[in-house]
Amino acid sequence: MQQTDDLTRERLVLAKGRIGEIVTEQSVPEPFADYFSKTASFILQNIKTAEAIAAGETKAYSLEEWQSLNHALYEDILPEHYEISYANPAYAVQTLGEVHGRILSFLCAELRSMTAAVFEQDYEDLASLMELFIEVYNSFEGEALPAYHQIQQIVYWHVSDYADVLVEKRIRASVDPEEDFAVRIICGEDLRDLRYLYKYGEYVSQNELRTAQFLNSLPQEEIDRMASVYTEGYRMGFVLGRKDLSKKKTVNIRYALGFERMIRKAIENFAAMGLRPVVYRAAVHSVNRRQHERVGYVGGIPNKQFDYDHKNDSAIYLDKAFVERKLGVIRTAYEKYRQLAGVHAGPACVETFGEIPFAPQNKEEAYRLSERQQKLAVELASENMQITNRYIRGEERSFTIIAFPVPEIGERFEEIFRETVRINTLDYRLYRDIQQTIIDALDKSVQVHILGKNGNRTDLTVQLRPLPHPDRETLFENCVADVNIPVGEVFTSPQLKGTDGVLHVTEVYLEGLRYRDLELHFSDGMVSAYSCGNFSTEEENRAYVRENVLFSHDTLPMGEFAIGTNTTAYAVAEQYGIADKLPILIAEKMGPHFAVGDTCYSFAEDTAVFNPDGREIIARDNECSILRRTDPGKAYFNCHTDITIPYRELGLIEAVTAEGERIPIIRDGLFALPGTEELNIPILPPDVDKNTENEVS
Repeated sequence: MQQTDDLTRERLVLAKGRIGEIVTEQSVPEPFADYFSKTASFILQNIKTAEAIAAGETKAYSLEEWQSLNHALYEDILPEHYEISYANPAYAVQTLGEVHGRILSFLCAELRSMTAAVFEQDYEDLASLMELFIEVYNSFEGEALPAYHQIQQIVYWHVSDYADVLVEKRIRASVDPEEDFAVRIICGEDLRDLRYLYKYGEYVSQNELRTAQFLNSLPQEEIDRMASVYTEGYRMGFVLGRKDLSKKKTVNIRYALGFERMIRKAIENFAAMGLRPVVYRAAVHSVNRRQHERVGYVGGIPNKQFDYDHKNDSAIYLDKAFVERKLGVIRTAYEKYRQLAGVHAGPACVETFGEIPFAPQNKEEAYRLSERQQKLAVELASENMQITNRYIRGEERSFTIIAFPVPEIGERFEEIFRETVRINTLDYRLYRDIQQTIIDALDKSVQVHILGKNGNRTDLTVQLRPLPHPDRETLFENCVADVNIPVGEVFTSPQLKGTDGVLHVTEVYLEGLRYRDLELHFSDGMVSAYSCGNFSTEEENRAYVRENVLFSHDTLPMGEFAIGTNTTAYAVAEQYGIADKLPILIAEKMGPHFAVGDTCYSFAEDTAVFNPDGREIIARDNECSILRRTDPGKAYFNCHTDITIPYRELGLIEAVTAEGERIPIIRDGLFALPGTEELNIPILPPDVDKNTENEVS
């Protein structure tokens, strides 16, 4: 190992020397000389930081010095500088030309993964990135400029050659508690000293800084309560799923910087369950990313448009041979870490919300996947999920998700935070009993009919599967804030045949992206048409939905139908004007929602699941997921996107029995089923007597 380290360090020294020369030499013509000089300076800045960390110099940095360094490492892609950044494909193409601008912008973006390697002291990663830069630079030193294909091949073989290293590292980080870079910060640093935030190497915005300050102001009892709701929800996922937690040894903790005080307590709670934390950074290399998603621990997002511009950079190298190579690496890595994967219990996620909503700009200069590449990406994601499930088995793992606001939500952040804690700790027993009333009505039915109002064009019929033994079986899960916090929904996997109509929402935010007039048409449960109103042309609108909702699939099934019951959350959203900033985790509890993609039980359909009343939930499959028994490649889609209709846009939800009886569940945005009246109290107009039963039914 020492020999390898010595060799890597020698590569670093040689590469650093050459890059130092590139900053000032004039071996390539303008405007490329400026591009390579500025990019080389960024690399040297990272190397200087790596050396300072290795020498222990950063231990003496003041908070102001850490902040200055953090800003310098991300300055080029911050919104105020992005218009003249080579990381911006539009500027790169404008300045460097059609042939070279796009791929050199990719190189600029990929080199930004250096910063994570700097703080983790990953010299092999640093060396490989520096050598990639030098090789591309060398191709410009000839008498003629290199053809696009020449640069593309340099990138292709770099990504292909290092896939075995980068993909294996990613898989190991997902299951091995010895990969403890972040855990050492969470558990070892003085969290009252906010310099700790900058030791990850992630971008630190006012959100992370002020969140940490706010959590530091809370009494330990409040921190304990927040952590306990989170970890107890995780434990209850195993209890209610009748899964054996004692067989598991690790839990993956995902969170946003600033929440370390809560996460430290959560680690203590998980330890009492026999679980060690696995905490990994959101992927930084394009080979490990899936579009603009961030899975892992995250800092601030310096520029969401930068992420969006580079979400399809894999178009440079994505072909059949690359897919086969990456899948081969994934199989080999999971086999290597088989024992670690076998005792992994699944993710425990802390999400955040409140950021200014993001409406992306589609840029012609950004990479796009071809139709063939879209199919390859779907194939890769599907097979990757199936491999993962063979080693981290769906029927043996669980998860939990909880969400909190960040200061960007507005001046009333602290009030909203405390309201969110209240929402996350509502009395599950009250909701359990009311939701059981709704389930009892739905279990008598064969269909559910949903109509919009106030400009909402939804007119949808959801078909329910037969219920042969209602005395011991049920179609809907009674969600009582275990894995999915907060409380407040009943959900099922619809029967696809007979599920028809239009789903429309006037405005919704999904995975951080804004959609205006999102419309999906269903025929026998499959998406048959789709559009939105974000862009000036129908072609752009369809492409936006296909890429970001359908994840490049030709169609998706309706994987879930649910009725949200958390009117308290809805009232808080209306009171503070934050409905457009809530995560789907809370938004889905504030009205009916429909998921396109896999069911909620994907990869665990054969595991019996029971409601609190002891009845087994039998609607775990649909006509797609059942294909896992004969053709697994067609059973799963590796996505699940919830789309909620808010109460104010909801005209009617009614259950329809086989005899044609219609049972109203919600009418004109209020719960109409006897026994659910209490749910209306938070959302009744002020002039309505909330103690008068006939006013709320």
